[in-house]
Amino acid sequence: MVAARAGRLLRWLIIPAAFIGPGTVTTAAQAGASYGPALLWSVTFSTLACWLLQEGAARLAILGGHPLAEALAQRYGRALRWAAAGIIGFGCAAYQAGNLLGASAGLELAFGAGRRAAALVLALLAALLLWNGRIQRTSQLLGALVAVMAAAFCITGLRAARHAGGLWAAAVLPQAPEGSELLIVSLIGTTIVPYNLFLGSRLGQESSLRSMRAGLAVSVGLGGLITAMILLAGTAVQGDFSFEAVAAAMRRELGPAGGVLFGAGLFAAGFTSAITAPYAAALTAAGLLGAPDSSRWQPGGPAFRLVWLLVLCTGAAFAAADIRPVPAIILAQGLNGLLLPLAAALLILLLSRMPRHAHPPLLNALMILVFGIIAWLGCLQSARALLQALALPAPGAGTLLRAAALPALLLTAWLALRVRRLTQPGSPALRMGPGPTD
Repeated sequence: MVAARAGRLLRWLIIPAAFIGPGTVTTAAQAGASYGPALLWSVTFSTLACWLLQEGAARLAILGGHPLAEALAQRYGRALRWAAAGIIGFGCAAYQAGNLLGASAGLELAFGAGRRAAALVLALLAALLLWNGRIQRTSQLLGALVAVMAAAFCITGLRAARHAGGLWAAAVLPQAPEGSELLIVSLIGTTIVPYNLFLGSRLGQESSLRSMRAGLAVSVGLGGLITAMILLAGTAVQGDFSFEAVAAAMRRELGPAGGVLFGAGLFAAGFTSAITAPYAAALTAAGLLGAPDSSRWQPGGPAFRLVWLLVLCTGAAFAAADIRPVPAIILAQGLNGLLLPLAAALLILLLSRMPRHAHPPLLNALMILVFGIIAWLGCLQSARALLQALALPAPGAGTLLRAAALPALLLTAWLALRVRRLTQPGSPALRMGPGPTD
């Protein structure tokens, strides 16, 4: 019984494995290096918001009978489904190079491995793990790597926290030191990622409400803790931020083993994301584009494998050249900035069609609040990507934040009105499934 419960919890570790990648390490460590622990509150918020949305996506699969991708495929038109699948696939492919390069940079810092050769070897290893199409075995490996990552960053973060005061206040009281606005946006955006909603909803299909909520509480909570520890580790950085500077700070705190620990943590962050990004892209495409009973779109089927192979090979090609696909990444940032609010809005609308006992009004209100914030982030992220793509000078952070607030408010008001109409008596309800039990 205990082993079975541990197994059910372990499979949810794929969620933090997906969102804690080199981007999270870079953003959180830079936040700590630049502002000390002052931005810890944004990690707290993003962790809670991530759990709320992931719980809703998984509850839709358990009580509604269909995971998010399949529910969207049944409810909305072909054009929307292809657009969502294309954006997620493109975004995963653009960031896959960063995942592989981040993992190889970790091996380089820890053991002196050559970055290009390591990236190609890691891409091949990821392909071998994904080829069997069995998520359980891959989840066990990801769980072990998350444990390595947690140990590496927690040790350093706790040591660095001795020199930082007011941690509890920083973790719960919002503050924005001058110049930190865009870094706050990045900290929140790097935790709540669109494809995780589809991935978590698919995982929830085989769970009960009780085990799902426990698994998400552990996995998302662990992800938030690791992110906070990375931020605290960054407070020990002296001078300009870089991976080498973080490794040097860890060596000062922990001795020679500190650099190895940081390299191991960076490797785990990159490699776990390098596995989950292609898998999530294929899983989402299968739900949006494939028939539920089609063997071609089942894990291990030819269409499923084709999607994750395209994502993995694109990232490996850029990683082998030791370059980052900057134009593609800029475009992916803008598209993902639009996709996250879209995915959240569609999720909320689907949940609002469920009976009140399956989706209480309080959860609806909290999710609409979270939507307003991520819509604001999405408008901001898309505006920044557009300015970079057009090589236009960017206005100040405050101007961008204020400009993004208006469309976000309008979108949130529209969603709230739409939800109110769907929750009125007599509105068509979503057909409920029985849901599995423990």
